[in-house]
Amino acid sequence: MRNGIKYAILLFAIMVGFICHPVSGQDLTSIQQGTRKDTLVRIDNNDAVALSIIKGKFDGPVFTIVAGIHGFEYPPIMAVQELLKKVDPDKLHGTLLVLPMANEAAFYERSVFVNPTDDKNLNRAFPGNATGSITERIAHWISQKVIPISDVFLDIHGGDASEDLLPFVCYYHRADKPDQVAQAHRLTEAANFEYNVIYPYHLSPDDMSEYAFKEAVQQGKTALSIEAGKLGNVQPEMVAMITSGVLNMLNKMDMYPYENDKRVNQKWLREQVYIKCPATGIFYSDFRSGDKIKKGQVLGYITNVFGKKLDEVRAPSSGIVLYKIGTPPANKGETLFCIGK
Repeated sequence: MRNGIKYAILLFAIMVGFICHPVSGQDLTSIQQGTRKDTLVRIDNNDAVALSIIKGKFDGPVFTIVAGIHGFEYPPIMAVQELLKKVDPDKLHGTLLVLPMANEAAFYERSVFVNPTDDKNLNRAFPGNATGSITERIAHWISQKVIPISDVFLDIHGGDASEDLLPFVCYYHRADKPDQVAQAHRLTEAANFEYNVIYPYHLSPDDMSEYAFKEAVQQGKTALSIEAGKLGNVQPEMVAMITSGVLNMLNKMDMYPYENDKRVNQKWLREQVYIKCPATGIFYSDFRSGDKIKKGQVLGYITNVFGKKLDEVRAPSSGIVLYKIGTPPANKGETLFCIGK
């Protein structure tokens, strides 16, 4: 009975969102157990967000999957397409809320990081603004209508056009929410990635979260993120890794049957060091994501347009390269490397 009531609340909450942002010809009350509903949520007169609701044949929790917060991060988007093909509602316990492409304008315009309509980064806009620009409105809708009805919130990312990235799963360690942290840890472990990252959490209740899954943590939800893929390309092995990782999570929650892959030897990184670019120019580096580095090691250098060396980049600590700028352009102050320890 409690699950039935919960799903009724779920439908009501989404319908309230649709009343605010109408969707022509859609009536979510028609969703039956063991079925799927694809719809468009109208954010304003010109923009909508795609939403798939897969209501399982059996009762269970609400698991939200978001891809395409950054439209140039293709492996997450393609992996969610695979998941939409694979998941059979007749085998599902609970409900999947799937946003297969949260930032369509960025996807179709091949825009790096930002929505070209307002030049804003959706993953810096949370919790959003109901009367702001389109990016702020999308963030607000996710914050107000999607996250509150989610039991688990999974935000899937990858390396954007300029980022060479090591695949990993990550979550925030919010000390005052031990149950949610414990569940996030179990799901991270279940995903079966070799590398897992635990981020510190220092936000106060009134702080802006900026990131989608950090907003879910801010709201007290179990939330985590997958990072896989790099340099604005579709790597089939990354698509497969993400797809398998999500199915492993659903299996861990007893939501969906999935035969686990062979277990990998997992590594847990609990501290991150960010190396900022010392000058604007052309970046040279032979290092790649996944490389191990030592404190004081020269990781690369910056030249001006005439080839004159402006500065060297050295490792402030030992660790492994989680991600780095993988293309020549470099701007002063941006992150060149993220080192996991």
